[in-house]
Amino acid sequence: MPNIEAHITGNVWKIEVAVGDSVSEGDTVVILESMKMEIPVEAEDDGTVSEIRCEEGQAVSEGDVLVVLE
Repeated sequence: MPNIEAHITGNVWKIEVAVGDSVSEGDTVVILESMKMEIPVEAEDDGTVSEIRCEEGQAVSEGDVLVVLE
């Protein structure tokens, strides 16, 4: 199962997917906010969202798993 991880420390501003959604490589799945900038986190593989491990407004660190694909 590929994990989609935060590549920067920040806050989850918006979650763009739901469990069961199909995503393609390059699709934005989460938008992080850091230093007043919005940073998209994109899927690195095609798959189906099986788990969302974050909530909007949550603080995350670099490397935290945000979304799991199957």
